[in-house]
Amino acid sequence: MCPMEVANNRLLVIGGTGFIGRSVVESAVDRDFVVTILSKNPTRKIANVEYIVADIADRQALLGQLKDKHFDYVINLGGYVDHSRYFEGGGSVYATHFLGVKNLVDCLATSPIKTFVQIGSSDEYGSNPAPQRESQREAPFSMYSFAKVSATHFLQTLHQGEGFPAVILRPFLVYGPGQNAQRFLPQIIQNCLDDSNFPVSRGEQLRDFCFIDDFVRAVFLALDNANAYGQVINISSGDPTSIKDMVEKVVNLLSGGQPEFGRIPYREGENMSLYADISRANSLLQWKPEITLEQGLKETIDWFQQHNNE
Repeated sequence: MCPMEVANNRLLVIGGTGFIGRSVVESAVDRDFVVTILSKNPTRKIANVEYIVADIADRQALLGQLKDKHFDYVINLGGYVDHSRYFEGGGSVYATHFLGVKNLVDCLATSPIKTFVQIGSSDEYGSNPAPQRESQREAPFSMYSFAKVSATHFLQTLHQGEGFPAVILRPFLVYGPGQNAQRFLPQIIQNCLDDSNFPVSRGEQLRDFCFIDDFVRAVFLALDNANAYGQVINISSGDPTSIKDMVEKVVNLLSGGQPEFGRIPYREGENMSLYADISRANSLLQWKPEITLEQGLKETIDWFQQHNNE
């Protein structure tokens, strides 16, 4: 029976106060899960949800917080995108995104976990050619992407050798209402709302945007899905859009903002074509995106317009 049809399933969401995490938690509550959030920085409270404050990189503190707690499902959204070099803070990035996963597995070893969903990153593909496929060998280019790859291989090894029910979902660019103001699309929207001049790159990069509701739906389709255990699964639209086109769409929808293309240089080693082959998601999860880019952009822009003065 699908978990969303059964009440009182115990779900732990690491990073449940972030952009994607909040949406996962709200959807889980609607599906009658018993939800616990584990976060370093609990913020806005969600009704009927338990909160645990802990750093997953701190094994002893984590063990103390999770002692005697049992969960049926774990969704790991912990961490943050940070491409710091190793000698400039990258060590702590690695600790959070790899050692944090190992600590979670160690501290939850006594739980009867039915599914452990790890949220990876499209950065794991590095310079691989598009469309990126899960069969490609990863090519990490930073401590962040290396840690994500390490976590992927660790969980796959646990599945292959010990039957650990892990699924690795690899999102590309997830966007939607309520996203952090420092991310690409919210920055563009805000500059257009302010009718500002703003610098951007030449915008030739091809990227793959996935609306938040579509991504959350994929997360829940991974639960109790034995076909997905041990697998890496791309989650995105599968439809490339250039950064320049994306900026111009927002400018046109808001009738404001003056992008200054070419003012920001491309990142060294940046993959100019990063978009997914999503055939595995379709075959293993019976998932495909339902929200068009136009629909998702409109809903996202409407939200930022409503919250513009907050």
